[in-house]
Amino acid sequence: MKFGIIVVVVLFLSAFGAHFLLADPGYVVINIRGYVVEMSVPVLVGFAVLLLITAWLIRKIIVAPRRLGEAAGRYRSARSGQKLTKGMIAVAEGNFARGEKMLARAASTSDSPLFNYLQAARAAHLQGRDERRDEWLRLAYAETPEASNAVLLTQAEFQLDRGQHEQALATLRRLEEDSRNHAHALALMGRLYFRLEDWSTLSELLPRLRKNTNLPPETLDKWSIRVHAEALDTAADVEVLDQAWKSVARKLKGDIGLLESYYRGLMRNGAHDRAEKELAAALRTSWRGPLVTLFGLVEATDTTKQLKRAEGWLKNHGEDPDLLLAAARLCLRNELWGKARSYLETVISMRPTPEAYREYGSLLTEMGEADAAADAYRDGLGMVAGEPLPAIPHIDKD
Repeated sequence: MKFGIIVVVVLFLSAFGAHFLLADPGYVVINIRGYVVEMSVPVLVGFAVLLLITAWLIRKIIVAPRRLGEAAGRYRSARSGQKLTKGMIAVAEGNFARGEKMLARAASTSDSPLFNYLQAARAAHLQGRDERRDEWLRLAYAETPEASNAVLLTQAEFQLDRGQHEQALATLRRLEEDSRNHAHALALMGRLYFRLEDWSTLSELLPRLRKNTNLPPETLDKWSIRVHAEALDTAADVEVLDQAWKSVARKLKGDIGLLESYYRGLMRNGAHDRAEKELAAALRTSWRGPLVTLFGLVEATDTTKQLKRAEGWLKNHGEDPDLLLAAARLCLRNELWGKARSYLETVISMRPTPEAYREYGSLLTEMGEADAAADAYRDGLGMVAGEPLPAIPHIDKD
């Protein structure tokens, strides 16, 4: 449309100009350094038009190679994009070998081959071809050195997925040299240390993880709880245990696993009276089964007082099997065999467990009922084994 309008305008102007020029063509004289050129105006206009056309043709001839090159580049880029798309589709459909081949071929003609090499590496990884995977990653780095972080992170993810923990750690440490607080690298490092159960290193890393990453709070709390539990479980004395407990964040001190580790630490280091007192206070605030169980395992100095405390709780928690088992254990410690037997038989009728059968078997042995004790131990072992065990044959005495 635009071209047509231009043609019409040019024809109109030409016709208008021709009307005047034919009536009086005019006369032009050009004097240059003693040379005189004479011609009519139409001839001058013709020369001017010819000169413009010649200049336009020369310009077209000069830029033609570049234009051809650009056109060829666009064609190659389009073809490369099509191969990339087909390669991605093949990988998504599970045809990893074909996808890898197409992605690699497209890389040679792509304007940005980094993505092709990374995706080819992924396809090789999914085939279990680790050497070829690493070669594609090497080419990606060589092609685009400024994308070294992306290449190293991809490599670390592949190594973690394959369980190559030492190689992944080396890769992440190399990345940390250039980008110390890279968020994704720190997150991968945290997952790696958690998987390796390297609690001391994870403990040092946690402050940086909270500050520099967007990991879910649940994940960070889970890692923190495991780190604190390790510190509590390995505390060599009460002083070290107290320091470990003070380092636990307030919001995590209600975690039942950490509470168990703390109270078991007190018991392990001989602070039974303190453990009994603190457990009693904790149970008054919040009644929790694992803490009730621990109360029955504490070897306080005044076992009679400890038993009375447990039996006092039975008024409000008489149907709690954890409390009944704890009371039975305290009765055994006080050598109250009959009462212990009553509690244990009630527990077994309500919620039989290997622990209850073990205590029951120990009690029956103490009371001289060897056959019944053997049956109790058998029933408890059967629960651990997952299937009933045959009756233990009794030896007849001559």
